Amino acid sequence: MLNVESFSLGPLQTNAYLIYGEDKQKAIIIDPGMNPGALIKRIKDVEIEAILLTHAHFDHIGGVDEIRKLKGCPVYLHPSEAEWLTNPKLNGSLLWPNVTGPIATAEAEYDLAQGQKLKLAGHEFRVFHTPGHSPGGVSFLCGEHLFSGDCLFKMSIGRTDLPGGREADLYNSIRGTLFQFPEGTRVYPGHGPATTIGFEKQNNPYVS
Repeated sequence: MLNVESFSLGPLQTNAYLIYGEDKQKAIIIDPGMNPGALIKRIKDVEIEAILLTHAHFDHIGGVDEIRKLKGCPVYLHPSEAEWLTNPKLNGSLLWPNVTGPIATAEAEYDLAQGQKLKLAGHEFRVFHTPGHSPGGVSFLCGEHLFSGDCLFKMSIGRTDLPGGREADLYNSIRGTLFQFPEGTRVYPGHGPATTIGFEKQNNPYVS
């Protein structure tokens, strides 16, 4: 049983996910975005074992610094974007001054790699490298639950016009990796509502 709570954070309404173990005393967070007050309030009495990042664009890492200091938890990120956490220009926060000030935090404690298995909060998360939106983009699969970051959305796909984006890689990540999962796999994207692999294969106008 996977207990998932979602929080739409910051001006870009980035989805942060809080995933509990069975006893609800331990949890992980995927992509703590900007203005994380609601999430921080929710985890007041919860042990956070890790922060997992699907990628390191500013809207997905805005809450990392505050939460990792509050909870003393490690951060996991693909090494292709290792410097993005420390560099506001690379993570995009300097490029959007009307949205946010510069965002930076310390480097991630752990790298993520294709095929890696992480045992956290009583669950196993499988790591899939899904670049295209950004070079270090990853998706996390836990049972029949897929956290796709900004690779795949309901009826849409991630943009590829930002630094490091590549359209061919994105389509390969979706068709060659994500669409290989069972159709009943529930997809939790970086923005917007949840969906399923089957629904997107049949209805997504960009990749169906």
